[in-house]
Amino acid sequence: MADDTFIEGPLYEKRKKVYPQSVHGQFRRIKWTILCITLGIYYLLPFVRWNRGPGLPNQAVLVDLPHRRFYFFFIELWPQEVYYFTGLLIIAAMTLFLMNAVAGRIWCGYLCWQTVWTDLFYAVERWVEGDRRERIQGDKRYWSFDHIRKVALKHVLWILIAWWTGGAWVLYFDDAPTLVRELATFQAPFIAYLWIGILTATTYVFAGHAREQVCIYMCPWPRIQAALTDEWALNVTYRRDRGEPRMSVKKAEAARVHGEIAGDCVDCHQCINVCPTGVDIRKGIQLGCIQCGLCIDACNNIMTEIGRPTGLIGYDTDINQQRRREGKPPVYRIARPRTLVYAGVIAIVGSIMLYALATRSTMSINVLHERNPLFVQLADGGVRNDYTVRLLNKGFERSFALDVSGLSGAAVRVAGVERKADGRLIVEVGQDQTREVRMSVQIAPAQLPKKAVDIEIGITDVATGQRASARDHFVPAD
Repeated sequence: MADDTFIEGPLYEKRKKVYPQSVHGQFRRIKWTILCITLGIYYLLPFVRWNRGPGLPNQAVLVDLPHRRFYFFFIELWPQEVYYFTGLLIIAAMTLFLMNAVAGRIWCGYLCWQTVWTDLFYAVERWVEGDRRERIQGDKRYWSFDHIRKVALKHVLWILIAWWTGGAWVLYFDDAPTLVRELATFQAPFIAYLWIGILTATTYVFAGHAREQVCIYMCPWPRIQAALTDEWALNVTYRRDRGEPRMSVKKAEAARVHGEIAGDCVDCHQCINVCPTGVDIRKGIQLGCIQCGLCIDACNNIMTEIGRPTGLIGYDTDINQQRRREGKPPVYRIARPRTLVYAGVIAIVGSIMLYALATRSTMSINVLHERNPLFVQLADGGVRNDYTVRLLNKGFERSFALDVSGLSGAAVRVAGVERKADGRLIVEVGQDQTREVRMSVQIAPAQLPKKAVDIEIGITDVATGQRASARDHFVPAD
């Protein structure tokens, strides 16, 4: 009989704390540059001013919830223009797919906010507690006074960074200098303090404690990315054909003297020590690898020290690994159907959005024909049709001249609006407002059409001459 005994064990592997070591090199410099640029934009952008004229906010980027507006420099979006955000989401998704098709998880390694803030928190940790060796030793003597002092200072700095991260976020929803002053004097609304508290807590927990656990277990992108990649995508790769068999420098030199095969990998573990997720890249592409390239810098430094060629670890493709085993030169194909489709979608959606922004109007008119009744028979035999006209003004206070075309002999009246001396009907609409008016179009018996006639109801900005119109119909008597 088969043995039905089951060995019980833990369902989850216990977390092994990662102590990334500092490293210097090309990819580390790239990461520092991106970190400074992205965090600089995030923290300082709310204070950038942009003059939009009197009565409008002068903050360059502002989500104005009370007035239902989104301002981005010279762009102003209304709630009904949410399709622009849909376009931005499509572009963002396609950009992410394109980055993955070109260089794997390059988003995760360089641009993801979890990576950027965790990198910043690691920098603070190294500055306070020291590098990898010092931090490991410090955790072993946990209750020493010096270690407690350093850990306390580190957490205070982390909380300050997390607090400013939450504070910067709420500044995008109100005038930044004013809100900072209100926050400092405890006069800001409760919702501002609430969101600062929430974002402070999440930043502190995710960047200071969860760290690589977010990338490995919480984030869905590694699983999605694995299904979207192909054999032509560049990934951080250990060149096994060159690195194996591994051995120390002295053993490798002795092996080469005797004509034996010796790999360039000296098994120094520097690629593991610098990895922010603790991955051994020599085991191949793994879920925990965020493709940050720090192991490349570490390995290149070691290769330079021992006088071996750099590039033992580098960005490479599955195709090229196979070609090297076959003795063929590497081939790179960035432009291929997958990347061209992604780039094409980005270009098309981006072009549509730019065209829509360039040609959109800051005024519009909507017309609703009165349904009950469709027409009114007058005592003199004439016919009147009534309409509800809604005027939309997305700019400053304006005066619109209302007119009707396509129906000769029509007498137009607007309830509550008197004709000017020149005969025009002028409707005033306030800044960023809509106004609804009731309009009547009347035809004398001698000029009545025999059937329904399409008409155009238009408005013209008195100051600029800009025009908008809507089409409806005039219904005569049965």
